[in-house]
Amino acid sequence: MDIIDKLSEIFKEFPGIGERQARRFVYYLMSRGDVYAENLTRLIAELKKEVAQCRECYRFFISKKGQVCEICADPNIEGKTLMVVEKDSDLESVRKSGTYHGKYFILGGTVPIVEKNTKQQVRIEALKKKIQKEKPKEVILAFSLNPHGEHTDQYVRSELKEASAKISFKISSLGRGLSTGTELEYSDNETLRNALKNRQ
Repeated sequence: MDIIDKLSEIFKEFPGIGERQARRFVYYLMSRGDVYAENLTRLIAELKKEVAQCRECYRFFISKKGQVCEICADPNIEGKTLMVVEKDSDLESVRKSGTYHGKYFILGGTVPIVEKNTKQQVRIEALKKKIQKEKPKEVILAFSLNPHGEHTDQYVRSELKEASAKISFKISSLGRGLSTGTELEYSDNETLRNALKNRQ
């Protein structure tokens, strides 16, 4: 396997990138000058140095000080609701919509429909600990409306059922403002507003 193939394989690991797109990335890099490649390499190295993962919600953020992101550290945040999302880009989409002002938790992925080691795929135990600690009034499950998202919704509900009975909090899911098959991170602001408003 030559260097072009090796780099293409790395790009194929990016979400939504197939073999042809991965090759285009490699050829694009080769068409640019040395300065472009050096700048890209430097920025990737700086990204790993300057970005941390919040110990409360698991969001990646630019770490200036401390181990908690600015959302979790905000004293004015609504603490009675906790929204569980799949990934960082979903959280950012909800934030941009301006319709939700509570806390977040990034699950770290969806639950595969056929998977035995589910607890190794997502942060379900960390989510349980956060709920035990903060005792929210409502946990909103905000996953994409596709088979993996809906399966994850069912799994998280079943895992939180016991805690919900003990602490007495509501578990809701985004309403049908989202069309079936919709990826949360690509939803527009109005769609997200309706999905939050119509949660059940």
